[in-house]
Amino acid sequence: MTTHLRVVAPGPSSTIQDRGRVGYQRYGVSVAGAADPLLHAVANALVGNRPGEGAVEFTLAGDSVVVEGGPVRIAVAADAELTVDGEPVPSWTSLRLTDGQSLRIGALRSGMRGYWAVEGGFALQPVLGSIATHIRSRMGGLDGGALKPGDRLPLALDQAADRGERCLDPSLLPGRGGRLRVMLGPQQDYFTPAGIEAFLEEDYTVSHEADRMGCRLDGPVIEHARGFNITSDGIPLGAVQVPGTGRPIVLLADRQTTGGYPKIACVVGPDVAALAQMRPGERLRFTPVDAAEAGRIQARHREMVDGLPALLQSAGGFALYDSGRLLGFNLIGGVVTGWD
Repeated sequence: MTTHLRVVAPGPSSTIQDRGRVGYQRYGVSVAGAADPLLHAVANALVGNRPGEGAVEFTLAGDSVVVEGGPVRIAVAADAELTVDGEPVPSWTSLRLTDGQSLRIGALRSGMRGYWAVEGGFALQPVLGSIATHIRSRMGGLDGGALKPGDRLPLALDQAADRGERCLDPSLLPGRGGRLRVMLGPQQDYFTPAGIEAFLEEDYTVSHEADRMGCRLDGPVIEHARGFNITSDGIPLGAVQVPGTGRPIVLLADRQTTGGYPKIACVVGPDVAALAQMRPGERLRFTPVDAAEAGRIQARHREMVDGLPALLQSAGGFALYDSGRLLGFNLIGGVVTGWD
């Protein structure tokens, strides 16, 4: 029997993502892929996969799945409460589950998105070289949509390798603040000096109009100098479009391939992931960098992803349950307070 994970209760908008459909945007195909490539790579590293292997991205709360076959090895990269058959287990750690066991991923304590990966990845047919889900075009993943109850996710490995488990201390990952680094352009001449100054000197707030396609920001209006329509051109990851409202929109993983609003700037790649993890109401500010610095930022990000296996530690024995990890678990259930 081919090993599967059966979805009992999916989280909101849980989808299978890998690195996306690179090279097809010129043909009108959205890239898709993980909104936070670093956490996606962490989940894969914990189970021994390559960084770009397909994994599940969940939003605000995770999924409940049951093993059918196996055993399987699974890991969750997220600050969330996890249970196996109702017993608390750690995140940021690989877990070996046997036939019939269930994993439940609770609500995120911080951030917008988390990831879980399975050793060997999913046995799904790639579409244009990728299994990434793009819901608007019904492409990739499992039937082109979000996970739903009863879905059975086929795994590439019938049995997980018999080896020790690995964990990662999330404090070793780069910190993320409220400053997003940007390169100005390519249409900054469509904005007045006052508009550019407002963009770079004032705070903005993540609005409720945010999804995997883009994030609209609330804050000072960015003043146009030459109208707000251009001949449609390509939309890179992190492009900051400014429509007629003057409210900036940062384009994310599921962005459209072309657009006709002028772009005042582009957020550097690692900071796009930071924005994708921000919740509505969180504040941010843009900081300009030049092309050389943007290149260095991206190079450091690649080094971090490539170096993830070296950051992993053995999760065997009592080392897995040190005081810091124990304090992160909800070890007591069924207790109620005596007041409202």
